Amino acid sequence: MSDQGQPTVVERSPAIGNILTDTDQISNPDSKSGVPSILQDQETVETKQPQPHEGDAPGGGTAAWLVVLGAWCVSFCSFGWLNSIGVFQEYYQTDLLSHYSPSTISWIPSLLIAIVMGLGPFIGTLYDHFGPRWLLLIGSIMHIFGVMMASLGTEYYQILLAQGVCSAIGISGIFQPAVTATLGWFNHRRGAAIGILFTGSSIGGIIFPIMISHLIRELGFGWAMRISAFLMLFLLILANLTVRAHVPPHPHKITRAELLKPLTEVDFLLLIAGFFCFSYGFFAIITYLPVQALNAGMNADLVQYLLPILNAGSLFGRLSAGIVGDKIGRFNVFIVVCFLSGIWVLALWLPDSSDPALIAFAVLFGFFSGAYVSLITPMVAQIAPLRELGFRSGIVQFSIAIGGLTTNPINGAILDGAGGWVGLKVFSGVFCIAGTAFVLAARIRRIGWKVSIRF
Repeated sequence: MSDQGQPTVVERSPAIGNILTDTDQISNPDSKSGVPSILQDQETVETKQPQPHEGDAPGGGTAAWLVVLGAWCVSFCSFGWLNSIGVFQEYYQTDLLSHYSPSTISWIPSLLIAIVMGLGPFIGTLYDHFGPRWLLLIGSIMHIFGVMMASLGTEYYQILLAQGVCSAIGISGIFQPAVTATLGWFNHRRGAAIGILFTGSSIGGIIFPIMISHLIRELGFGWAMRISAFLMLFLLILANLTVRAHVPPHPHKITRAELLKPLTEVDFLLLIAGFFCFSYGFFAIITYLPVQALNAGMNADLVQYLLPILNAGSLFGRLSAGIVGDKIGRFNVFIVVCFLSGIWVLALWLPDSSDPALIAFAVLFGFFSGAYVSLITPMVAQIAPLRELGFRSGIVQFSIAIGGLTTNPINGAILDGAGGWVGLKVFSGVFCIAGTAFVLAARIRRIGWKVSIRF
């Protein structure tokens, strides 16, 4: 038995490639001793969570894929917008808020990230009790209203409140319910569905930076924000019409023991630590890569395409991570690609700031770090009951929020101090590798060192 009391089984198949099709398949729960049953030659570990109505999930069909479509639209408007924060950091530093220091300006995207993720436990609990409908509606209104109000802003506090607070609360209200609702519709193709869903954030991260940069030059900052808001309004109307929960909500009073239980599980705590540390490296790059490229002498016309290039790489990375994760294990995929993400920071971005190196880094980091976003919820679902998925995913997002809130001001201070760009790059790369190491520790504790085991 695992530490959380979940039954675990070891199965053997006659060929190396003959591995069970999904980590959520039912194992042998009848073993009284808790010792896994051994059948044939190739080992694979499967963990079954006692999830309510899980066996009824269709895993496809029109209704399920319409939910994916709506969640894709949410992903485009939420994390696609978040993936564009580097454009705003660069614009605010060089134009609208140029009389403020980079560290001060960085509080705008940092607060945005912190609120989006930090409200996770609260939003998750509301979802577990009431489902996605009202969260999506209220969140959509607040996100659009915040972006519209930012379009009228000329002062630091106005941008901070509109973009960093109001819009952020709205994003938090739409993002987690859409992802969690999608998971309830899929069992065996869960990773693929989430991978497809998160291509929306990558495509949004391609379109928004290019669109905003061109619109600011042609029409000004105000109309760039308003046009973006109208585009998101259309997509969020579609999302509100299509996203619904497969498993109905079960309102109940939450006890203190239920709230504290996830924090007593070592595997879950290691997972939290991993995502927390990786967020320090990830958000530093998303925010500061365009600024660093300008500082290194890259032409401004080329700089505006760096984040779209990174997000284009991330599109394929997120889709591949979901599909491959279903086949060889989500933890396995995350550990490999996120470790390589840290390596690219230290081996490519750190020593070379030429245009070809920066473009290559954007592609490689985007592709390999894609798993960080697309596998968070599926990895939590793999070690947590579905009925607690909203709350537990919220806890993970809260830990990411702490990293998102503090990483940009820390890096702004590093830039203002003696560390400079070298210090920022080392900081980012080390935390990417440290975060991956914590996830590796969770895997080792769960199933051991055997690399052939799918987990």
